[in-house]
Amino acid sequence: MRHLIPFLPKPPLVSVLRLSGMIAAGPRGTLSDAALAPLVERAFRRGRPRAVALILNSPGGSPVQSSLIAARIRRLADQHKLPVHAFVEDVAASGGYWLATAADDIWVDPVSVVGSIGVIAAGFGFHELIARHGIERRVHTAGTSKSFLDPFRPERPEDVARLDALIEPMHRVFIDQVKARRGTRLAADRDLFNGDIWLGQGAVDVGLADGVGHAVPRLKEIYGDKVRLVAYGPRRSLFQRLAAEALTGAVDAAGERALRARYGL
Repeated sequence: MRHLIPFLPKPPLVSVLRLSGMIAAGPRGTLSDAALAPLVERAFRRGRPRAVALILNSPGGSPVQSSLIAARIRRLADQHKLPVHAFVEDVAASGGYWLATAADDIWVDPVSVVGSIGVIAAGFGFHELIARHGIERRVHTAGTSKSFLDPFRPERPEDVARLDALIEPMHRVFIDQVKARRGTRLAADRDLFNGDIWLGQGAVDVGLADGVGHAVPRLKEIYGDKVRLVAYGPRRSLFQRLAAEALTGAVDAAGERALRARYGL
């Protein structure tokens, strides 16, 4: 007589999605919604996971790409009714923190850099330099606003006012995202939206994070010691990696270094 073997349930599975680098559309080596979409979809669908964990290490970048990636994560989390946990490594600042707000809880290292809830526009002014060298700037436009914040001409108050009118709504959207996701956890007596940054426990104290903790021990604490962690990240062939480094690596690395330098990293 054949004896039936009782069904043994598998240990819970948690998808681990690494989001590391500068947030920008286009070049390889950056975080963009188009590049991440297949990975994010697989992380939520494959293997019937109990949760998705985000490993974050980003100094920020494009506000639009930050919004798109975070919105995709939230749509899938709601669709599949899965909790999302974020774990910050070196930094989750500016757009990097925007990504963190897609999670239901945020965990940091004691020296993680968190925050920078603001918008920045930076440039240079070369008009005095070229004047000293006898260089004349010649620009012809159809439309009074086509030559906007030209770095080779003196800065005009009307251009600065126009830039402010563009930056402020972006900042408002960022603030609304943080308030919607963090809610009453945010410290009511602190200005959290002035672009300031906090380290580890300081971010917890003002409500930007939920606690100090690392991914593996924390996920074991929540889902048990036998939890299976399945990592998702971009895969490229050797040729693709070499080509990316040759064509865009230097530019991407310089841009990311400049972003990280704002936070002392």
